Amino acid sequence: MIAIIDYDAGNLRSVEKALNFLGEETAVTRDAETILGADGIILPGVGAFGVAMEKLRQYGLTDVIHRAVEKEIPFLGICLGLQLLFERSDESPKACGLGICKGEILRIPDCEGLKIPHMGWNSLEYDHPGRLFKGIPEGSYVYFVHSYYLKAADETIVTASAGYGTKIHASVEQGNVFACQFHPEKSGQTGLSILKNFIGIAKGGC
Repeated sequence: MIAIIDYDAGNLRSVEKALNFLGEETAVTRDAETILGADGIILPGVGAFGVAMEKLRQYGLTDVIHRAVEKEIPFLGICLGLQLLFERSDESPKACGLGICKGEILRIPDCEGLKIPHMGWNSLEYDHPGRLFKGIPEGSYVYFVHSYYLKAADETIVTASAGYGTKIHASVEQGNVFACQFHPEKSGQTGLSILKNFIGIAKGGC
């Protein structure tokens, strides 16, 4: 079973629908016992960094997430869920992130001809081998919706990048913690393959 953390952020149901399409049992929940007993955990979300961190604290989920990571339960952050795993964001300068991974979330720089938010399909370049991308060709397209991007402090955890006015660290892998700035649940067959790979990891595969 994959637990999808419910902290009042958007996009929970589309992630649930994609996993169910793949035949995986899910629980959209904020119950600590359910989350910590899951095979894998997903932190999705769209919205503002500071508001999201306040919601996670309000529901007692920051401690649960840290415990899950310590237990090495496979964990996947999606979009805002990726950003929250890091230390800080330009979007909410006074808010501290979860700090599970080192790095910061920066605003996409203004660039002539590029619209912000970055909304649409973009190809991936693989920086390092990543288990989420097993069997998925480099250059595959995925769907982004964001105005802020990750700059990881340790680039060895970056598995995939994309270009949009700057180099965007689009996916990371740190132990059993995975994250994608893009939306696999909205990325067609490529996205479903990424989620299928995560399910495989959660079920004890490589």
